[in-house]
Amino acid sequence: MKNKPYDYVIVFRQSGYRIVDRISQFMLLLSVVIFVFTAFVPFTRASPVLLGVVAFIVTWWIYCYRQQKKGIMPFFRLALVFAAWGWYLQPNGLFPALVYLLAAFLEGQVKFPQEVAFDPTEVVVNSFPKKHYQWSELANVVLKDNLLTIDFKNNKLVQKETDGSISAREEEEFNDFCRKWLNA
Repeated sequence: MKNKPYDYVIVFRQSGYRIVDRISQFMLLLSVVIFVFTAFVPFTRASPVLLGVVAFIVTWWIYCYRQQKKGIMPFFRLALVFAAWGWYLQPNGLFPALVYLLAAFLEGQVKFPQEVAFDPTEVVVNSFPKKHYQWSELANVVLKDNLLTIDFKNNKLVQKETDGSISAREEEEFNDFCRKWLNA
């Protein structure tokens, strides 16, 4: 949403990503165990590289753990990319490597902050892929008590809680802006 300036950008409250983090951690643990085992049985030219990959994964995992303790959302995707590289080095490891690359890509998409932007020409939902709506497609848009409601003319309804508190004055300005473009 950084390509053009928008009059309003509403960021939605993020739900917990515990299940996503657990899946990423399980995948990394599986990789570490298999890489350590295959690095020593038998010891090959790729063994030092695999041990380096393991060292990086463990280091990144510790970094993510510390970030989480500080209240910052951890991203395991860099470790997943390194794990994909380790899997690629394994015999017949192309498929697992592709799965790990896909997991790294999807983690970034799942944890991307959900937001919706408003300007006089359109409403854009920041998702993958981005969704663009014209004001003519909308029946109503209301922000009240940190709850954004978007009512579409096709009877689709979206209600999401916003991240952070919005003052009554900002709510009123936003609702006036939306009314103006809905009635235009």
